[in-house]
Amino acid sequence: MRKSRVHRMVLATCLGSLILVIFYFQSSLNPAAEDRILRISWPGKSGRSPLHTLYKGDQFEQSSLQATHQHRRELLSNMCHRYTRKRRLLTSDDLRHLVVDDVHGLLYCYVPKVACTNWKRVMMVLTGQGKYQDPLEIPAHEAHVPSNLHVLSEYSTPEINYRLRNYLKFIFVREPLERLVSAYRNKFTRSYNTAFHKRYGTKIIRRHRQDPSNEALERGHDVRFEEFVYYLLDPKTQREEPFNEHWERVHSLCHPCIVHYDIIGKYETLVDDANYILQLVGADAGIKFPSSSKTTRTNNNLTAKFFKNISPFYQKRLFNLYKMDYLLFNYTIPSYLHLR
Repeated sequence: MRKSRVHRMVLATCLGSLILVIFYFQSSLNPAAEDRILRISWPGKSGRSPLHTLYKGDQFEQSSLQATHQHRRELLSNMCHRYTRKRRLLTSDDLRHLVVDDVHGLLYCYVPKVACTNWKRVMMVLTGQGKYQDPLEIPAHEAHVPSNLHVLSEYSTPEINYRLRNYLKFIFVREPLERLVSAYRNKFTRSYNTAFHKRYGTKIIRRHRQDPSNEALERGHDVRFEEFVYYLLDPKTQREEPFNEHWERVHSLCHPCIVHYDIIGKYETLVDDANYILQLVGADAGIKFPSSSKTTRTNNNLTAKFFKNISPFYQKRLFNLYKMDYLLFNYTIPSYLHLR
């Protein structure tokens, strides 16, 4: 009698476990079921998510842009398999740069100095339910107010998993050293960035300048590029705290070997890639990605000038610091570097 009861309990437990496993796999493989659970519906005529449109949409199947982005995905995947040995779970901190658009089903990992201000403006228009019409009408400082956009770390674990599986995930990257020079110019050579001068400039000057003036120690307003490089390569820097997001490596901000990005946009092809994403979203014709009219934009030639005073020894160390971004996103070694 007792054995029979035990057998029935074991059978019930196994059956219950089987039901749970089936439900889990059905849920993970059936986005429609998850939509009903989370009460999410997709806008647009087709009612399809951008992710479904990207991989199943006939109108994009023959486009050169689709081929380009497929090639970028494959290259990124190959590099991840080659150079990353250990897999790990994502933490809440890993998700702070992933901006969420629940209206259209988008996840955007923002990278400072890669048109992230304009992308945040566009995301505010897409998610603003008519509050914003034109991205350029949104002041730059307002685009960076945390409460204006949601990030993935704010959601529960089931909601995070759902979005990672079913939303179109995109990222924009830039030639790593060009991005670094752009960050230096913006944060250390502009008089209005006094917060960065105080927070980082004073520390850099104190550590890496011989006989600094009292004014420089107090204000941190005239950091030289060489001193900035020494600061980045100083072992003390990362022991004390993580890099600031403006010069942190992209792979450390967006974790492209854990999060499988569907679109890898590039700063060098910004307009085409941005328009492609807006097409996939089915955005209104009036929503345009803002074009840049800056004539002082940091480019390859300007970046080369900043490296003239950096010795080959430090050039090589700096390149090694950003080497993974070069590998993952298929950037070639700049001709101005002397690495041998």
